[in-house]
Amino acid sequence: MRQCPLRGFSPCTPAAIVYLKQQALSTHSGASTIMRKQAKVTHSHPTGRGIRTAPGGQRSALRGENATLSAGSPLLPAEIIRRLEPLYGPAAWQPRREPAPELVVTILSQHTSDLNAERSYEQLMRAFGSLEAVAQAPEGDIAEAIRKGGLANQKAPRIKGALRQIQAQRGSLDLSFLGDLPLEEAKAWLTAMPGVGKKTAAVVLCFSFGMPAMAVDTHVHRVAQRLGLIGPKVSADRAHEILEAMVAPEDVYRFHLYLITHGRRICKAPHPLCQRCPLASGCPTGMAQLALAQGEALPALRRGAM
Repeated sequence: MRQCPLRGFSPCTPAAIVYLKQQALSTHSGASTIMRKQAKVTHSHPTGRGIRTAPGGQRSALRGENATLSAGSPLLPAEIIRRLEPLYGPAAWQPRREPAPELVVTILSQHTSDLNAERSYEQLMRAFGSLEAVAQAPEGDIAEAIRKGGLANQKAPRIKGALRQIQAQRGSLDLSFLGDLPLEEAKAWLTAMPGVGKKTAAVVLCFSFGMPAMAVDTHVHRVAQRLGLIGPKVSADRAHEILEAMVAPEDVYRFHLYLITHGRRICKAPHPLCQRCPLASGCPTGMAQLALAQGEALPALRRGAM
């Protein structure tokens, strides 16, 4: 039997092979329509402020690449949001934490669950009382306080280093000035700190300020690849720029939140629950999975009819 071109699925049945060929032709013919629709997306800040990017800047420059990468998926980001909203409910932006605590919690969340990160932050506050005290504490004491969250010896110096750098440059831990900067400048300021990458910076800017910074974690990355929004070889680091340019700024927060939730509940690794997925009819991976299931069921139906 021929091996299915999508890794992780069983060998293709004849019915699945025919189905995949039909979908490939359909997707190819619809690619230009998809690209034309994407070019019409308008951008505004979710908090009402306009995105301050120069004409022909990064968002415009990436659009052609995004259209090519997304041609494998019939679903535009706006349609993905529309289908997922009834399943997961409205996702109106509200500030989650002040920026400095958000930064620390996001560093704590690296390579662990959100629950572990929250518990580690609570332990940190019980041990030191404030982030100002954490900034002055020995790294070994910080590591001991966050030990249960994992990778304490790596995260402790990152936390202390980030807090000390903020104090050195700003005189306090007040990061409210970031909300007045253009998005790319705010990202650059945060990522200049050791241990603060694109995801951490995007989480702080999106969740504390409502800025349209796309945070790409393992769930967003996996779901976007399965939907064909990004190519199979696109790294999570690169996906930040691609997805951010693809999604209208007012939709970035919802898109991020819905894809994370969807990745945890339905589009799981390694086995997505495509039969329950409202995106399956427009998802290359979902269509292939459902075609395989249908093809494998045909022999059983024939046997039952005999």
